[in-house]
Amino acid sequence: MSTYAIGDIQGCYDALSRLLEKIRFDPAVDRLWFCGDLVNRGGQSLETLRLIYSLRIHCTIVLGNHDLSLLAIGERREEEQRRVNADLQRVLFAPDREPMLTWLRQQKLLHVDRTLGFAMVHAGLAPKWTLGIAEARAREVESRLHSDGYRKIFKSMYGDKPTWTPKLTGPERDRAIINIFTRLRYCSPSGRIAFEEKGRPGTQKAGLYPWFEVPGHAARELPIVCGHWSTLGLFMGVGVYGIDTGAVWGGKLTAMELGQELRLHQVDGRTMPAGEKAGD
Repeated sequence: MSTYAIGDIQGCYDALSRLLEKIRFDPAVDRLWFCGDLVNRGGQSLETLRLIYSLRIHCTIVLGNHDLSLLAIGERREEEQRRVNADLQRVLFAPDREPMLTWLRQQKLLHVDRTLGFAMVHAGLAPKWTLGIAEARAREVESRLHSDGYRKIFKSMYGDKPTWTPKLTGPERDRAIINIFTRLRYCSPSGRIAFEEKGRPGTQKAGLYPWFEVPGHAARELPIVCGHWSTLGLFMGVGVYGIDTGAVWGGKLTAMELGQELRLHQVDGRTMPAGEKAGD
């Protein structure tokens, strides 16, 4: 039995299919962990969702910012849904969208497996959050996402403020928690997220740090697998493994086989159309 953590797919179905073939994924014995951002930009988001949905009992998924955005758009009026890119429209107007989006909404913001010895998040953790604290914050928002009142979160989750503090309440608290789990790259020691900073470490403004290198950050008892940061590339740090290797931008799609000995498996990502530039 093997467990494979897979980086951001962003609708690159062909690359995902090649990767599953390369690792010889066997649903009878193997497990897949997905670091979020299953959809958007790759042109094959519908096929990607259908494949992962078909394998859902063998998968563990944390939500990324693009996944949450798809879910939020899915609650808007039809004319608004028709304004998004063609890749997402194919999902939004598919005949099987409802079971897939309902299932996607039921996924996690943070996954912790103390038996296997790994945790997984899409983007990162706040400097002062231990894994225990992070689990509690994730469960707060997940409980509302999984309830009948989930639409309230989608209406209020957009925005860069406020900075996280335990004193936050209501929609601002939910927004701050979601931003940490799904959008964090750089932050200050106080936890202020620098949303505008998206480059590789060393390109950021003074006083900002990658979330996993903030001086004095809380100790985390398990290594964390994450995605979200394509310009970081494959990152094998002390206690942090970044595996968004830019499949949608012409890079690689990466699977990390989790265990006492880590093994990497990669395939080529999407072939980018002429004139398209890599982005966030």
